[in-house]
Amino acid sequence: MDETEFWELVDGSRAGAAGDPEEQADALVERLLGLDPDRIVDFARHFEARYNRAYTWDLWAAAALMLDGASDDAFDYFRCWLIGQGRHVFEGALHDPDQLAALVGDFDEETDGDAEELGYAADEAYEQLTGIVMPDLELPPAPPEPLGTYLDLDDDPTLAERLPRLWDRFRR
Repeated sequence: MDETEFWELVDGSRAGAAGDPEEQADALVERLLGLDPDRIVDFARHFEARYNRAYTWDLWAAAALMLDGASDDAFDYFRCWLIGQGRHVFEGALHDPDQLAALVGDFDEETDGDAEELGYAADEAYEQLTGIVMPDLELPPAPPEPLGTYLDLDDDPTLAERLPRLWDRFRR
């Protein structure tokens, strides 16, 4: 599976979900069930690689602003949601997390920003298709700490300086 096909599966699952992360996860499982098990594993590798790339201090700060705080788990689910928003939003946010202020339309912190189920879609599809647990993805381990320069998520002046557009949109 190449990167284009990965993003087509993500985009296709989002298209009919009307912004609901749970419906998107269900749609993704259905799409993955149409693939053979090896391609589901490939999808999972693509997902996990992007999930790990998004483990940065600046994206964690963006999540904290958008969600009015972000614990470890909340940031994990935010990264799944970010992948679920598609290639344009994901790559834009990775390049400059402050772009999320413009890349994301309506945002409801109660329902948006949390797509835990998307992170399990490939596992669920693989198990349904084969009856066994997905094998190890044989990827390098996740970074032990977020990438980039440490950022105190409770330091409002630094957050406002580092992510001014997100600060203006979500904190004012």
